Formats: sequence, structure tokens, C-alpha cells
Amino acid sequence: MNDFADFDMGIGDFALDVSAFDFGEMPDQIETRYCKPKPYRHVKATAVKYNRAKDLVRDLLPAIVAGERIDAVVSGNFIFGDFFEAFAVQANIKIDRLAVSTLAMSQENVDSLHNLLVGGYLAKLDLLVSDYFWSHNRASAPYIYGQLDIEGRFQLAVAGVHAKVALIETEGRKIVLTGSANLRSARCIEVFTIETNADLFDFHANWIDRLMASYATIRKSIRAGAAFELIKD
Repeated sequence: MNDFADFDMGIGDFALDVSAFDFGEMPDQIETRYCKPKPYRHVKATAVKYNRAKDLVRDLLPAIVAGERIDAVVSGNFIFGDFFEAFAVQANIKIDRLAVSTLAMSQENVDSLHNLLVGGYLAKLDLLVSDYFWSHNRASAPYIYGQLDIEGRFQLAVAGVHAKVALIETEGRKIVLTGSANLRSARCIEVFTIETNADLFDFHANWIDRLMASYATIRKSIRAGAAFELIKD
């Protein structure tokens, strides 16, 4: 094989150096900046259409628990924020951590998350909302803090985000929900995907955790040992 491949693109000769690409088995001593992508682990995919989160969980809970991928197209009546309560209650499991990035949310969403916290279904909640939403809904702050800031298990961060991602860690599973839907209903068709995928979970957790740390709105108390470390020198 020649080290250069010629392409006629109508703009004269264009030469691309392809010698560094990985075209198969190569001797160990040859290094390259390019590598083959990791093989994707195939999982069964199910396409669904639902009006309500409770109905989706009722019908597809075994598939979700089994790690199957769910691709959903949902109506304007579907409230994405209802999924977490429906999942935890119907599966009768405790969510070790729920991290959510959303553009907007409603009081009903807050109430549902409150139910999970006080009902023993949720150990830790991290909520990342957009600064656009916050600038128009600051009057809701006392209610959000009052309902969710329970025993230091809640953190709220406000940043310039438009991402809709939810991460559920429970019983060793790392479940990722991504798509177009905010927690509250937007009265329009939405799509999202549910899948158990540790690599994807860790990828999203990395950037969410960084934003949570930088834009947190609740100052956590420092434990005695850690506090002493700050002043002992």
C-alpha cells in the first residue's frame, strides 16, 4: 500500500498521509495516534411510545432491570420527572445516588423528589438546573430548598446548561437516561433513552460532578477532622 492516497475533489490533487492509520494487525513496536474504536456491547433495544411515566415503568421494569436499552418517544402529557419515583417504588429499590441535569422543572417534580428522599428510596440527590430557569424562578428557591435539603443529602447547582441527563446508581447498576425531555412536561413530543451503561454513566458523571462542585448553592459543613486540617499549619 502506498503511503499516500490521492483524491480528485475538483480542486486539484489532495494528498492524505495514511501511513499512521491502523489498518489491522501491526507490529508492537510501531506506535500510532489512531486506534480502532472499542467494540460496542450490543444490547437489546426496545422502542416504546407512552403518555405516562408510571405506565412505562410498569410495562418495562423487567427490561430496565435486565439492562436492556429502551428508546422512547413520548407525548406532551409525559412528565419525565415522574420516572424516578415510579421506578424506585415499583422496583422497590433504594437509589444510592440520583444526579439530574435539566433546563427546567416544576413544583410537582420537587414534590416527587421529596417523596423519594423522605420515603427512604433515595440516599443522595444532585440537581443541576439552568441559570435561565433560575433567573425566572428564583421565587421557587425557598420551596426547593425546604422540600429537598434534608439531612445534607441534597445539593443544587445553577449553571449555563441545556443538557437533559439523569444518572441513577442503585444496587451496583449505573443507569443513564438522556434525551430531549426536561423534568417537567413541555406539552410537546419528546424522546429519551434508558440504558445500563457504566462507561456512559461515568462520562456524564465526570462533567456533572465538576459543575456541581463549581456552582453549588448549598454550603456543606466541614467535618471536624477536615476542618482541623485547614487550620493546623
